[in-house]
Amino acid sequence: MYLTARDVSIASVYLIGLTGGIASGKSVVAKRLAELGAFHIDADLLAREVVAHGTTGLAAIEKAFGPTVIAEDGTLNRPALGAIVFGDPASLAVLNGITHPAIHQRVKELFVEAQEANPDVVVVYDVPLLAEGGARREFVFDLIVVVDAAIETRIARMVEVRGLTRQEALHRINSQATDAARLAIADVVIDNNGTVDDTLSQVDALWQRVTSVAGSNGEAADAGAAR
Repeated sequence: MYLTARDVSIASVYLIGLTGGIASGKSVVAKRLAELGAFHIDADLLAREVVAHGTTGLAAIEKAFGPTVIAEDGTLNRPALGAIVFGDPASLAVLNGITHPAIHQRVKELFVEAQEANPDVVVVYDVPLLAEGGARREFVFDLIVVVDAAIETRIARMVEVRGLTRQEALHRINSQATDAARLAIADVVIDNNGTVDDTLSQVDALWQRVTSVAGSNGEAADAGAAR
């Protein structure tokens, strides 16, 4: 397919959406892209930032769910909040109504900061749940990159590296979108079933293609995207 650039409504940036299932190796790809010069935005970090101590987001959560969701040190009591929203769609919707707008606003600010620092910037928005919706409705991506690894490979990583049981690892995988759902939205697939060097070689090749079309303030040019 073709890689094309266009103006984002907030700032003129070439925007890559990066996603992958748990233990797929997405962080390896994100780190490499940042090393190559991409401006990396981590959705998970932003989700924590907008509810940090002293933020309006945290105050709104306390107002909505009560003082029990605030720890003694004034930070968010995540287990307490999780106990309220887990399995309760209505409560989860309230929480998302607080956090999602705050995250969206922060992302827009970062887009502007990135573009002002470098008019030819390539932004990588790292979103674990991109296939589930959310960010795909909020932003138009020039390219969606999916990091893919076999389920058994991912289970082995979680067991060996994170100390989970096989059942726990499988439960976490099943709580996310299916591999098929992620691959269905992919423009580019990074196969992370092999060695780290194999993965980095794919990322380097992708970066060469992206930067060939993302320069000059986003002037479009044609380049093939490997799947």
